[in-house]
Amino acid sequence: MKKLILSITLVALAFTGFSQDDEDASKSVIQEYTPSKLLNKGQWDIKWFNNLYTQTESTFSEGTEPRQTFFTSTVDIFTGVSESSTFNVGVLLEFRSNVVAGRDAFDVFSFDGDAGTARSGFTSFAPAIKFNPLKNVSNFTIQTAFHIPLVDNEVDEGVFLDQKGFIFQNRFFYDYTFPSGDWQIFSELNTEYNFGKNEDSFANDSLLLTPGVFLSYFPSDTFTILALAQHQQRIDLGNNFTQDFTALGGGLKYQLTKVLNIEALYTNFVRGNNTGLGETFNIGLRALF
Repeated sequence: MKKLILSITLVALAFTGFSQDDEDASKSVIQEYTPSKLLNKGQWDIKWFNNLYTQTESTFSEGTEPRQTFFTSTVDIFTGVSESSTFNVGVLLEFRSNVVAGRDAFDVFSFDGDAGTARSGFTSFAPAIKFNPLKNVSNFTIQTAFHIPLVDNEVDEGVFLDQKGFIFQNRFFYDYTFPSGDWQIFSELNTEYNFGKNEDSFANDSLLLTPGVFLSYFPSDTFTILALAQHQQRIDLGNNFTQDFTALGGGLKYQLTKVLNIEALYTNFVRGNNTGLGETFNIGLRALF
């Protein structure tokens, strides 16, 4: 895993050239290339995003609990394939490392696989497409992916790694930049249909809906401050399990070079049902060339 992280970082830093249409030349990547923006033919977009969720509270009990920490690292790779810049193809890769039983949050980076307290490994991959369904609304796009699980057992010796089931995912993106150019609002609706054998996963035969809103302020064209609100609702389609939570947070993005930008986000689970009440710490690198 450490070699993979180093390789991705070196590849991202190696690219120093970036071309855009003339009308986009005055904008940085963090201003112009939101998730709503599709790539031109031949462009590549590589995003490495890391999420560390840790909790000592949940809705399943009162008071504090032994700490549980779940680390998720994803690599999303997309490229433009159409002359009209309306269709992209890609692949999504996911690695997880989880520790439980009161272990320190940073133990997720030990990758020790200690029986009964830790598990780690590559857990899923997904072929994906991204397209613009409305020609006259260029900042509305849909990303469709089919996630294929790589885990043998969802829970092993009391340690959860990742759900064992297939996911048909559709993410709807829309953004609007205010006339001043200093403010931008981005919205997303993520939908996930989880299916497979009910005995394999708590999530199978359920529909997950996750709307989110992000408000960004640009003090400069290379730096943004953002606030976010997300809600997640799991709907029972036959597995007799429902779940929901609401998270609030904020973050920063900075354009390091014309190719590479970095982001850091924090969220707090402020309420929920059948869920943990923890917090997340996130950092990501994105290369667009």
